[in-house]
Amino acid sequence: MTDTLLKIQGLTKAYPGVVANDDVSFDIGRGEVHALLGENGAGKSTLVKMIYGLVKPDQGQMTMHDVKYAPTDPRQARATGVAMVFQHFSLFDALTVAENIALGMENPPSQRDLSDQIRKVSQNYGLPLDPRRTVGVLSAGERQRVEIIRCLLQNPKLLIMDEPTSVLTPQEVQILFQTLRKLKSEGTSILYISHKLDEIREICDTATILRHGKKVETCTPSDKSARELAEMMVGASFEAPKRSDRQLGDVILEVSNLSLNAADAYGTSLRGVTFTVRAGEVLGIGGVAGNGQDELLSALSGEAMTPASMVHLDGRDIGHLGPNDRRLLGLLAAPEERLGHAAAPNMSLVENAMMTAADRKGMVTSGFLAWGKAKQFAEDVIQKFDVRTPSAQNAARSLSGGNLQKFVIGREVLQEPSVLIVNQPTWGVDAAAAASIRQALLDLATGGAAIIVISQDLDELIEISDNFAALNEGRLSEIRPMLGLTVDQIGLMMGGAHDIEVAHG
Repeated sequence: MTDTLLKIQGLTKAYPGVVANDDVSFDIGRGEVHALLGENGAGKSTLVKMIYGLVKPDQGQMTMHDVKYAPTDPRQARATGVAMVFQHFSLFDALTVAENIALGMENPPSQRDLSDQIRKVSQNYGLPLDPRRTVGVLSAGERQRVEIIRCLLQNPKLLIMDEPTSVLTPQEVQILFQTLRKLKSEGTSILYISHKLDEIREICDTATILRHGKKVETCTPSDKSARELAEMMVGASFEAPKRSDRQLGDVILEVSNLSLNAADAYGTSLRGVTFTVRAGEVLGIGGVAGNGQDELLSALSGEAMTPASMVHLDGRDIGHLGPNDRRLLGLLAAPEERLGHAAAPNMSLVENAMMTAADRKGMVTSGFLAWGKAKQFAEDVIQKFDVRTPSAQNAARSLSGGNLQKFVIGREVLQEPSVLIVNQPTWGVDAAAAASIRQALLDLATGGAAIIVISQDLDELIEISDNFAALNEGRLSEIRPMLGLTVDQIGLMMGGAHDIEVAHG
């Protein structure tokens, strides 16, 4: 690197009961792809928010090209040359690509001129995008392109990317990496946050590692293995999930020709989905975001009612039953959206435990809620799934995303379901926590439960699934044994390809 773009010196930020960042210092070079790594709650989000002007540091300072840099809001950060692609897209489905991009600009040009700029920049960086298309009909990968193009139109000096590949197929990841390498060659710096450590090793020049709010190390990712990086993040060694030899039992859940119109105008309707899951089986369902995953979970969990004879549990038609009745029968689910769907943001962890476990864990007696039992159950989840929180009385929104995910999955696993459906079980979770969650799912299967894991993380599906199918535009592919499938074959299936030849060995 020829020089330093952003120098961070002694940044500290504290909240009641926790120091999110403690005297953090590191440099980002011009034209460098710099990884920011750390387990859940390590302080990555707070640090990025200070760089982007969303949070004001208590102590410390930043300099951009040796000039003091202290943005008071994102608008000022953007004006200084800092842009950010968030993990959760901020787009309006009913508007076009050009209209969405215009909303993020201080002084947008005419729609015609803006459309010309979008076409030029998108082609230049290998991210083809039609400015006239409505965002609601775009794939997850195309939506991410909208966010990236919106940033690139600002000619950023520093581009911050938060979990940028979480919604992409392996093929789309490589397209994104080509774009990042082009930006790097032009002198743009990239601050890259991801829990996918093999990607970090491939694309990043340097990594700064945070632990409990402190910087603990800076390294060259390509010189380390993914496991070494993970152990540097958590400060200890941990074991990868272990699969036990288990015999699959009888069919517990049977889905026959499930067709269901999407409740949302821009959702994806299910079309003729058919599969079975047996006792002790882990069925992995892969797919790029927006291909019917949410609709499938809603149909199986009971949030959406289904016509007769489409969903059977232990031979019983349950299509007319709601979520609570299905839970009593042993079918539990954990949706992808943890804050607002899986957990009520302003309620405590105790209250959130009560909401889904009240009946199965005997927390209601003669119509009265047994808060003592709920508190004990919430504390069991916190202890067994290493949820980092000062207290079970803390609101769900006070937890980092990864810690809330651990709580949500733990809450369902400890209810000992006979069928568990989870959507994105380790999304945004660090390597050690992901290994722990995956082991808990495998242990549940070993105990005789049927598990459905809906995920965009192909490494996860390969690691724990017995069988695999891909969901594409609301249709489910043929179910195949996971043994013998490669990442490329799975990626093609997720993209809608058929007749994939599988090597058996």
